[in-house]
Amino acid sequence: MAAPFALAALALPAGARQAEAPGDVPAPPAVAQAPATPERVEHVYVELKTPAGAITLDLDKTHAPLTTANSLKYVDSGRLDGAVFYRAMHLDYSDEPAGLLQGGVRDGAKLFPPVAHEPTNRTGILHKAGAVSMARFAPGTATADFMILISDMPALDAQADNEGEDPGAGFAAFGHVVSGMDVVRKIWDMPRSATKGEGVMKGDILEDEVKIIGARRVAAPPPASTVPAPEPSALAPATIAGEEEAADGAD
Repeated sequence: MAAPFALAALALPAGARQAEAPGDVPAPPAVAQAPATPERVEHVYVELKTPAGAITLDLDKTHAPLTTANSLKYVDSGRLDGAVFYRAMHLDYSDEPAGLLQGGVRDGAKLFPPVAHEPTNRTGILHKAGAVSMARFAPGTATADFMILISDMPALDAQADNEGEDPGAGFAAFGHVVSGMDVVRKIWDMPRSATKGEGVMKGDILEDEVKIIGARRVAAPPPASTVPAPEPSALAPATIAGEEEAADGAD
C-alpha cells in the first residue's frame, strides 16, 4: 500500500505630574484588569507499545478535533494494533538529526473512510520536532498513516492564506510526543534498505518494520522523558531550504 503543533496602571516617576487642561475633571485611577481566562485545551493521551519501548502521544482534541477523532477511531477499535513503523526519512540540510518517522496500518481492510483535512493555518499546530501529523495524498485523503517529526519541518505547514487545496495545503498536525521521543529516535536510527521503496520513498524504508504491539488511551503521560508542547500559532513559518522534497515525500 502506498503511504499516503494582567493589565495594571503605570506609576509616574516620583515628582512627576500629569498636565490638566482648564476645567478638565481628573480621570479616575485606572483599575487593574483581570487577566484573560486561558483557553482550555482538551488533551487525549495515547500510548503506543513497540518492541523498542513505549511512545506516548498527546493529541489536541480542541484545535484538531477531526484529525484527533479519526486517530482515536483506530485506537479504540484496535485497528492500530499490528500497525508498523516502516519509513525513516533522513534529511541532510542540518548538522542535527532531521527528518521524520512514518507508520501506519498496512491492511487496507482495516482502514476507515478518509478524514477531512485540517491545515495548520486553521489549527495553529505547527510541524515542530516531536509533532504528530497525518500522511496523505491529496488533502482529505488521510486515513491511518501518520508521521512523528524528528526535527522542525515548516515546509509541511500550510501557507497562511491556503484554503485547504494543494499546492500549499500542508499536512494535518494534531499533537506531539509527550514521552518516548528516545524510542522514536531509536527506531528512526535503525538500518534502512537501499532497494526498498519507490520514488521519494526509496532509501527511506526500514530494513525491518517495527510493529506497534498495542495502542491504548492512557489517563496521563508518564512523568519523565517529556517533550514540551509546541505553542499553537496562526502564523505561517518560513520554509527551510531542502524541505520541499520532504513535503512532497510525506504522502
